[in-house]
Amino acid sequence: MKLDLKKLKLRKVNEQLQSIDRKTNERDFTIINPEGNHAVCAGLTEELNINIKGHVGYYCAGMNQKANITIEGNVGTGVAENMMSGKVHVKGNASQSAGATAHGGLLIIDGDASSRCGISMKGVDIVVKGSVGHMSGFMSQAGNLVVCGDAGEALGDSLYETNIYIKGKVKSLGADCVEKKMDKKHIKKLNLLLQEANIKNQKAESFKRYGSAKKLYNFKIDNISNY
Repeated sequence: MKLDLKKLKLRKVNEQLQSIDRKTNERDFTIINPEGNHAVCAGLTEELNINIKGHVGYYCAGMNQKANITIEGNVGTGVAENMMSGKVHVKGNASQSAGATAHGGLLIIDGDASSRCGISMKGVDIVVKGSVGHMSGFMSQAGNLVVCGDAGEALGDSLYETNIYIKGKVKSLGADCVEKKMDKKHIKKLNLLLQEANIKNQKAESFKRYGSAKKLYNFKIDNISNY
């Protein structure tokens, strides 16, 4: 089914996607003329396949559950923010805070992501085929952040249990973030994520893994310079 945001109000489109007609049980949708609208496909809870033809604004696919959403363009702040499950695929670039606070699912960004990619992530897997900006992985708690390009300043600042995999250069590490050994289980998981993101020209062994030194978990006077 085709939904035209030049003819339909955004609220009407989101309501239709949030309340599937059980009689027709339509599950495949194409949204045309998004024209930078904010909160497109927010709050979906059904197994849907949605293709957005163009650029979107803030919080696209926020709070997503189960839906498979593809954006054929760039996205604004907070794409897939607080996502619980499903898959969001951005074929362009992403602005700041991509995947913020997301608990599950998979976020794929074909281009670059701006600052604070994966901020406070709580279990989501994020794969960025380009580079990420400063403070990416800030206070991230669980899940995996994969970057095939470079990372900006203060990568992984104050992170907890998230694994961050970087192929390119890291400008600087944030507080309590350190390089860690790539064990077999990490190589296996990273290869699976690269496969899910349809990345065929990269191998897990060429990435470096970063994680928490765990010195900020509890206050210690000896570590005061890290706070």
